[in-house]
Amino acid sequence: MPTRTNSSPRVAVLADSDTRWKWGALTAYRLQSDIRLDGYLLRGRATPTVRQLDEVGARADSLREIRGVDFVRSIDRTRYDVIVLACVGGAVQAMLHGLARAWQGAGTPAGEEIRRPVVVTGYVGVVYEKLADGLLLRHGADVVLANSRQDADRFREVYRGVGADDGSVVECALPFLGGERYTGRHDPYTVVFAAQPSVPDSRADRTYLLGRAVEHARKHPGREVLIKLRSKPGEHTTHIEELPYQKLAAKVPGGLPANCRLVYGNMGEVLDGTDLMVTVSSTAALESLHRGIPTAVLTDLGIREVLGNHHFLGSGCLASWDELDAGHRPEPDPAWLARQGVAPASPAADHDAYARAFDAAHARVTALRTADRLPPITPYYTPRTAPGYLPGILARHGLDPHGAPVAGYAEAPEQAGGLRRVARDTVREAARGAYRHGVQRVAPAIRRWGQL
Repeated sequence: MPTRTNSSPRVAVLADSDTRWKWGALTAYRLQSDIRLDGYLLRGRATPTVRQLDEVGARADSLREIRGVDFVRSIDRTRYDVIVLACVGGAVQAMLHGLARAWQGAGTPAGEEIRRPVVVTGYVGVVYEKLADGLLLRHGADVVLANSRQDADRFREVYRGVGADDGSVVECALPFLGGERYTGRHDPYTVVFAAQPSVPDSRADRTYLLGRAVEHARKHPGREVLIKLRSKPGEHTTHIEELPYQKLAAKVPGGLPANCRLVYGNMGEVLDGTDLMVTVSSTAALESLHRGIPTAVLTDLGIREVLGNHHFLGSGCLASWDELDAGHRPEPDPAWLARQGVAPASPAADHDAYARAFDAAHARVTALRTADRLPPITPYYTPRTAPGYLPGILARHGLDPHGAPVAGYAEAPEQAGGLRRVARDTVREAARGAYRHGVQRVAPAIRRWGQL
């Protein structure tokens, strides 16, 4: 069979939030070297701002905002070698159907192998909820990346359980682990609480966690306590944040002590000066553990699936604020770390293991992209297997039940110039502001009224 050339590949990454852009872009560089990377930001509630993109630090040769329906219409099957779909499951499924329909319609009979890009997808971090739902929405991609041995086993089990092909699952690791190994105490000793946008979700629980971090700072005046936040007010990330910690911090009795403050910025840079990482279930815990930084996963609110901290059972990292106040420093279990795709931090550890974690994925993508032809994209969900579920997912992205652009979406111009573009952008920003106000102010108030 003839093959395509092995020259520098051209890669497109479609992402729908700042964290998924970080994962998608860095994954692209891990999978193929010397690439040209074109970034596409899926227009929606979590489209990253310029500040968020700068904070992430993942660069592209070009970057533009786009609607899902326009991504499907504009991606010629011969333009790219690889497409990375770094989106929520529903968006991935819509793009898979949309691209399959678009490429099939390019003069190619249904079911015939064609020359097309390799389609890759995966998860941005710890997978602790909606395992079956998220995985089946990603089925149909040529490569579904699993960030650890444990995830790879779980992913294959789900696909086999519904009779779907599990050959797309490839084990690798999170692409953003790295940085200098922790070598000892900083001056001052620095504790970082990595806050999450949606975990926990109640005002009482979030106020409690913030209060304990503040109390830790007051009990240890020689330490610096940093509250690491993902986004500034008005910004969104992967999850909607209804109760920003900034607003809760403004109501702390007596204000934040001098040795406690809110911080933003790249997590890797924050970890450079961290002596103790504290979180409920953030993926930042894996970044911290990879660098050998003492890491605590809080049990104060229980060990519950809804919090995601159950993922850390057996890790040796579970602890409460009371224990941390008393000086406890968790010791991670090396076997657990290995199952999670995290390199052990001991001096005798194989520090090349992390780099090799991407070898299998690199080889798989290279073999697929250099093949002359690939089979058509065939997701598990179809109008026959999920007639009550799939059409709604596709409709949210302007596609009909068969993946074709809906007429009203297809005719809407993607590009607008001059005053028209300014007016469009102004209206869009106003709509986003109204949406954020509704999410952060109106919706919580309505829920409180309903509890009276």
